[in-house]
Amino acid sequence: MDKIQQQLLQEVAGIHEVPEGAYSLRINGSLYGKNSSEHIDIVKKEDKPGIDIYVKAGTKNESLHIPVILSQSGLKELVYNDFHIGEDCDVTIVAGCGIHNGGSETSEHSGIHSFYLSKNAKVKYIEKHYGQGDGNGKNVMNPHTHAELEEGACLEMETAQIKGVDSTKRMTTAKLSKNATLIVHEKVMTHGEQFAETEFEVELNGENSGAHVVSRSVARDRSSQKFISRVKGNARCSGHTECDAIIMDEATVIAVPEIMAVHPDASLIHEAAIGKIAGEQLIKLMTLGLTEKEAEEEIVNGFLR
Repeated sequence: MDKIQQQLLQEVAGIHEVPEGAYSLRINGSLYGKNSSEHIDIVKKEDKPGIDIYVKAGTKNESLHIPVILSQSGLKELVYNDFHIGEDCDVTIVAGCGIHNGGSETSEHSGIHSFYLSKNAKVKYIEKHYGQGDGNGKNVMNPHTHAELEEGACLEMETAQIKGVDSTKRMTTAKLSKNATLIVHEKVMTHGEQFAETEFEVELNGENSGAHVVSRSVARDRSSQKFISRVKGNARCSGHTECDAIIMDEATVIAVPEIMAVHPDASLIHEAAIGKIAGEQLIKLMTLGLTEKEAEEEIVNGFLR
């Protein structure tokens, strides 16, 4: 890996080099390297780009890294990754995509991730998207995540897009069985002319299943964002979806929360709030010696933390 690729790897996965243990690293449209461990098996797909990951039942306190790096301008790819998580597992999966576009063509990565969590399995999934470049080419990322959770399973997702992505359509669908739980914390920032659309579709099919979906975003300059969430309660369940956005400059933010209860014991809540930074917050920080711009940055960083 060159220095640019190493820097992208640090931004999206928090590592400087090929990690130990189970990993799959994709660079510029090809599998750069992969390694299975005693309890996690990674198999390259034969019919299309991507991998199948098999986590053995009972696997605890292990991690898997699957970052993607693009440093070649104009490269476009679609990758399929399927995760098969055995019963009673507790694992962390670190994904993410980093693009450096130094040319005039569009670089694009679209990833379709499918999760199949067996009974009482627990997965923490961390996904970061980051873009940079010194050319005029655009960085495009379109992640699509599908999850099916069996009885008692729990999937916690932490997703972040903070810099350098010109266009993104983020889609997450999930189906939950009895006592299953989905927790999503999303953070998005757009600036310039960037566009970001997030869509969630969650079906609470099992008794005592629950979903907690929270999106926090900041829209600056002339960028635009759209947040769509649909939570459907088909059984006695609980669901909460929330969109909280700060809007600045000439940006545009649209929030479309939707909840549907088709069972009398389904308890569903949606919240949506869009607004500018409060003046009293700026004044308070400026009295401590910060400029107005510095105060804005502190508030934004704290909001997305």
